[in-house]
Amino acid sequence: MSEYEHILYENRGSVVLITLNRPERLNAWTARMENEFIEAINVASADPAVGCIVITGAGRGFCAGADIGGFNDGIKAMGEGKRPSKLLYEGGSPEVPITLARSKPTICAVNGASVGVGLTFTLACDIRIASTAARFSARFVKVGLTPECGSTHYLPLVTGLPNALFMTLTGRIIDAQEALARGIVDRIVEPEQLLPEAMKLAEEIAANPHDAVWAAKRMIHAHVTEPDLRKVVTQESYSIRERQTEPDHKEAVQAFLAKREPVFNQGG
Repeated sequence: MSEYEHILYENRGSVVLITLNRPERLNAWTARMENEFIEAINVASADPAVGCIVITGAGRGFCAGADIGGFNDGIKAMGEGKRPSKLLYEGGSPEVPITLARSKPTICAVNGASVGVGLTFTLACDIRIASTAARFSARFVKVGLTPECGSTHYLPLVTGLPNALFMTLTGRIIDAQEALARGIVDRIVEPEQLLPEAMKLAEEIAANPHDAVWAAKRMIHAHVTEPDLRKVVTQESYSIRERQTEPDHKEAVQAFLAKREPVFNQGG
């Protein structure tokens, strides 16, 4: 695994905790952070022991948006022969929402400012829990830009069209309570409870059969706007037949017949 500079990667049993780690800049998003984030998500998803990923920010911010000054990192990385950042060379972090849509389940524990890309990438995650101290804004119009990171797809999908238009057209900063009311987050908790609550939920998800959970997530992301119902049900049928051949399904059936709790993710 690479040595990360702008994130922290921590295994906690069947859960991986990824922390955006530029607290002195409220974890402002850089080209290096983007590359590290994508790699970390892919590493966690490829690990058969991992059932869920939690994402949070170090210090008092979650992610205050793109750090224009940090784009030099991407230029330096290219000079070192590393993969250039899509954020730097194409704009809008196109690989981030695609990576998240395909990844193991993700939970965002939003501890502070969630602005610009610091808001939009969370929309491609599966569950969002916020601290009462969190603040949210899709501020693109305030700097003469338009939304990115898949948010013109995910923002209306997550919040509904009226809320998506309100957030996008005003660029207003809203508090956690309003974010909850507008559907941007799923629940809010006191700051000291944020990470424990996110980890508890992640562990609940990770206790389920990893392959079935991951397949179910990927199908929902793929099918949520799919107009061809025949394609949807065909893929569902294929996935069910595939799951029926796996050890976790057999364990569930045997546990039911034996009137005991199943033990999943044992392999074999």
